[in-house]
Amino acid sequence: MNVRALLAAVALVAALVAATPAQQLDSQLVLARYEMAMGDLVAPKTMIFSYTISQAGPTDIEQRHRLYRSGLNVRDETLSDDGVGLKHKIVRIGQREDHYAVTRLAPRATLYQLLFLHASHVDGRLTYDYQATPLAVAGGGFTVTRVSIDGSTYLPRVIAFHTASASGHGSGQIAYGNVANHWVPLAVTIDAVVNGKRARERITWSDYRFPATLPASTFIAPHPLPHATLPPM
Repeated sequence: MNVRALLAAVALVAALVAATPAQQLDSQLVLARYEMAMGDLVAPKTMIFSYTISQAGPTDIEQRHRLYRSGLNVRDETLSDDGVGLKHKIVRIGQREDHYAVTRLAPRATLYQLLFLHASHVDGRLTYDYQATPLAVAGGGFTVTRVSIDGSTYLPRVIAFHTASASGHGSGQIAYGNVANHWVPLAVTIDAVVNGKRARERITWSDYRFPATLPASTFIAPHPLPHATLPPM
């Protein structure tokens, strides 16, 4: 067999392997690998990304932001409002946790019972769906109801949830994916009732970057320009 024929045979075998669906594993083995993958996962401490937020209901919002994060430090820049780019971006500096980080929201065996529902192929990927039931009465307003585990990384692909507060309640789901070897949120959709009125919110994340560090000046609020004053008459 000449070299060209050998390369063609290797390519054919690789194509057949790629086309063969992944073998379904026992649901308990998947959970064991899930717990191991979550235990090994480290959320990025420094990142830059864009996000858009669309809200329809009692308050309509359509905004695009760029966010810089280093640990708890956050610089949130509003770039457009109601689909119109802002001539002067609005900058907010503060500290807050990453509320959508997978390490924060993913259900763990210490807090939830996960009951296997079924396995399926989604976009060519094998996923395992589990119903999530809290082991204790939730003290907060956020409860995971379902999780879809990726069949190759064993990390959450989709987390479905219910949320409630004094002013309303709602349900939604958040999708995650791999960007530069980091498991990050891609989109979240929430349908809710707030003060008796229906509302819908969607957030999408994009343009992720993961620098090693960010300059300290990133998290220093810009000083306003001095106001011009006329000399006394």
